[in-house]
Amino acid sequence: MNCAEIQRVFEGNFSDGGEQGASVSVWVEENEVVDLSGGFQDKENSTPWTSGTPVLVWSATKGLAASCLLHALEGSNVALDTRVKHLWPAFGTEGKQDVTIGMLLQHQAGLCALDNAPPVEDTEAVFSAIERQTPAWSPGSAHGYHPRTFGFLVDGVLRKLTGGEDLGRYWARVFAGPLELDFWIGTPEEMLLRVAPVFAPKGIMPKDDPFFSAFMTPGSLTSRSFASPKGLHSAGAMNTREARMASYPGFGGIGTARALGKFYAMLACDGSWRGKRYFNAETVSRLRGAAVEGDDMVLCMKTAFTAGFMKDPVDVETGKKTRHTFGPNFCAFGHPGAGGSVAFADPSARLGFAYVMNQMEPGVLPSKRALRLISSWYDSNV
Repeated sequence: MNCAEIQRVFEGNFSDGGEQGASVSVWVEENEVVDLSGGFQDKENSTPWTSGTPVLVWSATKGLAASCLLHALEGSNVALDTRVKHLWPAFGTEGKQDVTIGMLLQHQAGLCALDNAPPVEDTEAVFSAIERQTPAWSPGSAHGYHPRTFGFLVDGVLRKLTGGEDLGRYWARVFAGPLELDFWIGTPEEMLLRVAPVFAPKGIMPKDDPFFSAFMTPGSLTSRSFASPKGLHSAGAMNTREARMASYPGFGGIGTARALGKFYAMLACDGSWRGKRYFNAETVSRLRGAAVEGDDMVLCMKTAFTAGFMKDPVDVETGKKTRHTFGPNFCAFGHPGAGGSVAFADPSARLGFAYVMNQMEPGVLPSKRALRLISSWYDSNV
């Protein structure tokens, strides 16, 4: 493996890219072949950042949340085309009768915004608001990113499947513990002192960007989607003890790049790790291809989703990727986090990749720093 170029780019992110503290981890098969960390956890540069430094990854949590639900569905022999109301009867009202579990995972349910948005800290109130909500579009007819409600939708279905176990506990029991991953969806109190703070972006997106324009338009679907449930919208708010310990499976995961890279390497290796199988071949195979693709009603750009994970969109005329969020290979899938973090699996290379940092950049897709790292790896090793 050629690791010199990715190390050069990683170091350049600090010297001329505005990086504060960061890690990148690359796994091939069952081996970590890249383990880079640098910078500092704090603005005073007093606490060094190491490979063991956990940090908030925002929506990069969504891939892990989806994995928990997919695992529970397998164990219960429940198919993705099962209507949600069969597991969650109160959900099946207000035009949601035919919403399937697959639609939830693929951002097709039209439940990205809540008309009466409760506090994000009140899980039961959020579940009740979801039950009363009318979809923003006919479920299954379109798709639009569910930035904040996604985790609650997945968690709600998971609790019905498991008899009440929430997603944070399921993740810890089924994946984080057995795989020895320093990643939590609800950080234990004894781990809080290890967690690095995140810092808000220093700039803003271009004003002519369609997503930014919609985000800044009061009452737009995009604006409402990123505001409901309400609360914990800023980096500073997410740095509190209470926010770190709470279980927010859509945007609250905290952990290391090594943990994320290892988890995605397991997915890239057909759902098996060192003799233990976590997913059957059919489930992992499904993740390789996009289930929905096209104009995103919330992000105002072309997006593609498989069962809970993002894919890179493909131009129908040229057959080429229009973005390379997850490298050049078409079967790769993963999830970015606001500000720049990203993790993905590339089954064709049996590779898991993860990048985490604490100085956010504007936007919901991976930052230039992340994309440079991904490109440098593939340019040197393909």
